[in-house]
Amino acid sequence: MQKILVTGANGQLGSEIKMLALHYPQFDFIFTDIDDFPLDQSEVIISNFNRIQPDIVINCAAYTAVDKAEQDTVVADAINHLAIATLASLCSESGAKLVHISTDYVFDGTSPVAYKEDDQPNPKSVYGVTKLAGEIACLKNFPDSIIIRTAWVYSEFGNNFVKTMLRLMSERDSLSVVDDQVGSPTYAADLAQVILTILDSATWESGIYHYSNAGEISWFDFAQDIKEIAQKTCKITGIPASNYPTPAERPAYSLLDKSKIKAVYGIEAVDYKISLKKMMERLD
Repeated sequence: MQKILVTGANGQLGSEIKMLALHYPQFDFIFTDIDDFPLDQSEVIISNFNRIQPDIVINCAAYTAVDKAEQDTVVADAINHLAIATLASLCSESGAKLVHISTDYVFDGTSPVAYKEDDQPNPKSVYGVTKLAGEIACLKNFPDSIIIRTAWVYSEFGNNFVKTMLRLMSERDSLSVVDDQVGSPTYAADLAQVILTILDSATWESGIYHYSNAGEISWFDFAQDIKEIAQKTCKITGIPASNYPTPAERPAYSLLDKSKIKAVYGIEAVDYKISLKKMMERLD
């Protein structure tokens, strides 16, 4: 039985993998999080890895406080970059497979079309810079790794846009939401299924892949869909990102092209609205 080490197991994606693990009895899952597998401590990573001796590593852990990262650069780099270099080296030495999760923030958001895996990264935030550094270190130290870039992740676990919108719509009569940042949401349960589908397949094609749900919307559109499904009466007004300044710059356009993951693994992106309805039903 193959042993799978999952880091960041209490986050959105890790929690969804836990939900699906029961359907994959051929794998022995070891779920770890910051308390028992802190990615900012390389010595602990090494000792824990050697103790667990995994056959596969799914790295869901990341420093994702995008705005805080602008000041907390050392810790963000330790978790998003240096830890990945260590994990990739350990996997290379031991022969374990590695699936690492990255982000649309490696791009600057100026593309007129959906980003492909080989498009030139140009991150505009500390978070994006550290995540790109992690990708580079991952493939340098272990070229046989798989990296999956995703975007706008949400689930019934943790804090995310959908849950925040539902709360605010219950508390307020009106909301303003940015309408000039465009991409596609990702239901963490769908991404978890994608990862396990890859691991359960007979194919292992290393490199970078893109996955998000299907669709092209703004945050304003996303909020309107949440309102419609939840049958809320809160008025939502679209505003430009310039009216809502944040410490970290967000990509204005970060739609991900999913044609590669479909061609290699036969994975079709689920329509974002179908997944949104499913997630919101699970919240009830």
